[in-house]
Amino acid sequence: MRHLNEIVEEARKKGKKRLAVAYGQDAHTLEAVHHAYKEGLVDPILFGDPDIIAQTCKELNIDASIFKIVAESTDTKCVEKAVMAVVNGEADVLMKGLVSTDKYMRGILNKDAGLFPPKGTLSHVSVCEMPGYDKLLVISDVAVIPQPDFKQKTVQIGYLARIANLLGIKTPKIACIAPSELLLPTVVSSTESALLSKMGDRGQLGNVIVDGPLSLDVALFKETAELKKIKGSAVAGDADCLLFPNIESGNVFFKMSTHIAGGELAAMVMGTKVPCVLTSRGDSAKTKLYSIALACLAAK
Repeated sequence: MRHLNEIVEEARKKGKKRLAVAYGQDAHTLEAVHHAYKEGLVDPILFGDPDIIAQTCKELNIDASIFKIVAESTDTKCVEKAVMAVVNGEADVLMKGLVSTDKYMRGILNKDAGLFPPKGTLSHVSVCEMPGYDKLLVISDVAVIPQPDFKQKTVQIGYLARIANLLGIKTPKIACIAPSELLLPTVVSSTESALLSKMGDRGQLGNVIVDGPLSLDVALFKETAELKKIKGSAVAGDADCLLFPNIESGNVFFKMSTHIAGGELAAMVMGTKVPCVLTSRGDSAKTKLYSIALACLAAK
């Protein structure tokens, strides 16, 4: 797949999934969920204030009767009930509505709920479509792990590979991003990238091609890789996936891609028992639709 709308098409082939939307009462979320319903992706369950949902639907010219609505006026209670819906098998996919990310994540991480397995690793994966790149780009982590340690990075590579596989990439090329393509012994992101690359060479990370350290420009653009005389790398200039060293670098790239570069994206949390859509409250309805489609494609 080279375009996000292809994810919608593939997810549709799998049949409708039941979508539990926590505090789903804002215009962007309702518009995206309505579109996903019309595309044949989901049967939506909204947890929120019925009066606000009805009014917002009226303003958007959406038939509110297509939604199953569970009445709840408090955002944290909406998250709690939506999480329980997926844990109890009443829904296949969880989605964040007009609730802050920290409250949403607390609901997911609640040990009593059972959505997050013990000793698991929770991470965020995005798929970006940008005018300046000729294929979809899978990236991690822009929203969940502030400073991933080495073990978490190995898990993240597995998550990146899994999403790349869903996009039809059998052997994903994963670039470990650092400030420079040169190995800098005093820079943690540089040395850990080199270790991950060697583990990839020896088959310890699965069916992937991993290279690093690579600077962002070298990872994405062949001209830059050639100019800097990068040799022997199957990833440089042709990366399918980017592993960022920390949340700051990933988040800046994520927001630059959409707000300045004119890109679109899909995003979800991985490491939970069911796919969980995690987008920003400020993301467009189209981004939220693509995110729903990605989660539906990943759902069993």
